[in-house]
Amino acid sequence: MQLGLSVDDVLSTTRAVRKRMDFDRPIEPQVIKDCLELALQAPSGSNSQGWQWIVVTDPDKRMALADLYRQAWAIYVDLPFAIGNIYDGDDPEVKASYDRSASSAQYLADNMEKAPAMLIPVMPGRTPENPDWATASATVGSIVQASWSFMLAARERGLGTSWTTLHTMFEEQAAEILDIPHEEMIQIALIPIAYTKGTDFKKGNRNPLADSLHWDGWGGSAPN
Repeated sequence: MQLGLSVDDVLSTTRAVRKRMDFDRPIEPQVIKDCLELALQAPSGSNSQGWQWIVVTDPDKRMALADLYRQAWAIYVDLPFAIGNIYDGDDPEVKASYDRSASSAQYLADNMEKAPAMLIPVMPGRTPENPDWATASATVGSIVQASWSFMLAARERGLGTSWTTLHTMFEEQAAEILDIPHEEMIQIALIPIAYTKGTDFKKGNRNPLADSLHWDGWGGSAPN
């Protein structure tokens, strides 16, 4: 089933879904494959299409990955750039927004294994210890766009997803769980997938475009 959303609606309402994941509703494998077929239409560097996709539905493997995620979460949550610590302003509305996000992220950490499916996008060619940015950008850019296409396609089919990367703190252990050749393949993210409780999602709160838009150079202003 597809929701029939407009392109603009899909782009503006594909949220990081956590508390509204329906952990009790199974996902048909074909739905995930349909979303991945659309993901394959994304661009990649030199049209290399080097992406690989690990779909995880086995309960024991989901639990093992969730345990790694929780270990990483325990480290992350105390860092100054963690979602619960990053805002130091005095606007109560903004503070409440960050608090909600932190609570939602904590919920996902506590319940990650309950997601009926997980997706790990993988790319070949382990990034050198000190890569030049062009190499790193090409590697990540050749799969992040496809992964986002998957998440957009999932939204249109009533599925919720959340982009997470904390498990990569323990990437080698995750590779062992899933028999991924760690020396050859780089794990990019861990994306939990579930049908959502309700399908109506709103636009997120974002800073005004004017705060980040530069026209014809760093100091240029956009025309009226």
